[in-house]
Amino acid sequence: MPPLPSSSRVFVNAARLFAFGVLCAALRAHGAETPRLQGRSVVMARQGIVATEQPLASQAGATILARGGNAIDAIVAANAAMGVVSPGANGIGGDLFALVYHAKSGRLFGLNASGWAPSGLSPHFFKGKKIMPTQGIHAVTVPGCVAGWAQLLDRFGTKTLPDVLAAAIAYADEGFPITDLVAWGNSSTLRADPNAAKTFLPGGRPPQAGELFRNPDLAWSLRQIATHGPRAFYRDEIARRIIATSQRLHGTLTAADLADYAAEWVEPISTVYRGWTVYEIPPNGQGIAALTMLNLMETYPLSDYGHNSARALHAMIEAKKLAYADMLRFVADPRFAQVPVAGLLAKDYARTRAALIDPDHAHDVAEAGQPPAPGNDTTYLCAVDREGNMVSLIQSNYGGFGSGLVPDGCGFVLQNRGALFSLDPASPNVIAARKRPLHTIIPAFMEKGDLRIAFGIMNGWNQSQAHAQFVANIVDFKLNLQAAIEAPRFTKLTFAGLDVSIESRVSPAVRQELTAKGHQLATLAPFSGTVGGGQAVLRDFARGINQGASDPRKDGAAIPEPVANPP
Repeated sequence: MPPLPSSSRVFVNAARLFAFGVLCAALRAHGAETPRLQGRSVVMARQGIVATEQPLASQAGATILARGGNAIDAIVAANAAMGVVSPGANGIGGDLFALVYHAKSGRLFGLNASGWAPSGLSPHFFKGKKIMPTQGIHAVTVPGCVAGWAQLLDRFGTKTLPDVLAAAIAYADEGFPITDLVAWGNSSTLRADPNAAKTFLPGGRPPQAGELFRNPDLAWSLRQIATHGPRAFYRDEIARRIIATSQRLHGTLTAADLADYAAEWVEPISTVYRGWTVYEIPPNGQGIAALTMLNLMETYPLSDYGHNSARALHAMIEAKKLAYADMLRFVADPRFAQVPVAGLLAKDYARTRAALIDPDHAHDVAEAGQPPAPGNDTTYLCAVDREGNMVSLIQSNYGGFGSGLVPDGCGFVLQNRGALFSLDPASPNVIAARKRPLHTIIPAFMEKGDLRIAFGIMNGWNQSQAHAQFVANIVDFKLNLQAAIEAPRFTKLTFAGLDVSIESRVSPAVRQELTAKGHQLATLAPFSGTVGGGQAVLRDFARGINQGASDPRKDGAAIPEPVANPP
């Protein structure tokens, strides 16, 4: 059916709002509550808010705010704590990306703290193999996290490393209770490495929810960083232990690979979606797929179709396939490949690609397009402070417990991000010395008028498609911050085929209609982690009010800054 004329759409939307108002009035008249679109309330405060997937980490960040720190100080404290309390997902052995909104200047800054491949790795090194190893020493790339912390604090922070790492050190030294969704059940990766088994399998088994877990070796590493700064990790004792581990396992990582590494400030990329500007980190990350997906979605009147209707979901699913096909074809480290960012983000290109979507039938394969040439496992957390400074940060080991390797006495795993490289010489993402791989982890940010939102949603290749759905929830369907992060989602983690995973909270009638269009649905449990957990904070500059939201798909919470001297 063709889209309704604009005048008709206005009438239909007005009728819907009137009917909803009548329903609410009738319910109130009979003593019933107004229908609620989310299970948790939005956190609102004049002071700062920190949102993470673990309350202890949120508290660590909120405490820094209460002690006079800003959002940047708070996010480093929260991230360091997350590396302690959720060591399988993230930690100082992994990479980091961040978007920082600086309230005084009104500018948004991007930070790429993703590490590069060892200088000794090349396609020739893996001769005879078709894919990169997913674990072990040859999947390890230089960790960028600590360099990222240093860059954030040096440019925007007001606190020192000893200040912001204090809570994480205390959690590692004194222990913390394992929470429900963090408890690690699959221990095969950890058992393969004696250091990993000793660190993360106390008593020879994974700790269970409610048990106290301590990691004194990680406390030592964090103290080294607090005392000596990033050089402790990239040049001094921690670096020496990382290199010793690589040499023992016949890896190629060298002292120079660590010592020469630096995080990089980058210009965020963006698109305008129905009046909202949405930002992502530029390649080598996958964030451009979220923006191209939004450009495709913008060609459809999603608000007229209805939230999580079959027509809206079909358009989004098909847009995802096209956006990801382009991402896989073109995105790589821009220092090694020409990535057509401007062409991929062009609105005319989006209209051309959107024309390939059949409104009645799902496509099993999406081919990459030809954009016009340009001229010449994971944790997400966010914070906002009283002044309106905001940080959107994501950090990861890639796979659960990364490579599965723990350097001697260090208490953290080295990431396996090298698994994302290609061994195909024709791929722009083919492995090369000191090249960064195509990256899955992406922080996001959006703004319109006096409103700013920092947000992110986790889980590998789920992230760009989840970002686009969150934006649609805010922009098209006018959901509040918490409802937008909680709303049922779909995900397609494969890059071909008709398979789609969708939460059971999407109605059976809608799922049946999607099946009739050719989608092969796998129905997920409510609030499934497969569609990723997320966090979000919002700043209303006109009112001077902050909001926070935390996804019930994770253990976390959005926690306001404590009032220092309550009346």
